[in-house]
Amino acid sequence: MIVTTKKLFEAAYGKYAIGAYNINNLEQTMGLFRGNIDSQAPFIIQISKGARKYSDKRMLEAIIRTADEIFPEAIFAVHLDHGDEETCMDCIKSGFYSSVMIDASHESFDKNIEITKRVVDAAHARGIVVEDELGQLGGV
Repeated sequence: MIVTTKKLFEAAYGKYAIGAYNINNLEQTMGLFRGNIDSQAPFIIQISKGARKYSDKRMLEAIIRTADEIFPEAIFAVHLDHGDEETCMDCIKSGFYSSVMIDASHESFDKNIEITKRVVDAAHARGIVVEDELGQLGGV
């Protein structure tokens, strides 16, 4: 069952960690579901902009939807990892993602805030959680 990351974090707070795993294909998806079912752990599936391009976003979404049917006991979120504004908006409009990460850290701080606000407004209107990258990693 797909849930928001907020719901996962509320359940886990002070009790356990939640794994977040980037996937690119069927084999990774099946391993992820099987491993988390065996351990009875909720998890986050992360899909990067590159993965959406590599195997086509429709293919990844279909694989995840099918895994959700095969493993109905799985509890997980579907998260866009480090997306730009265009990719975030596409994920929000799709209705498939339960959270997105906007990464406009390459922009000035003020521009980053401006972009992040647009993404947050669009996402929250649909009940989607947003993570943002406001700063930059040192040395990068």
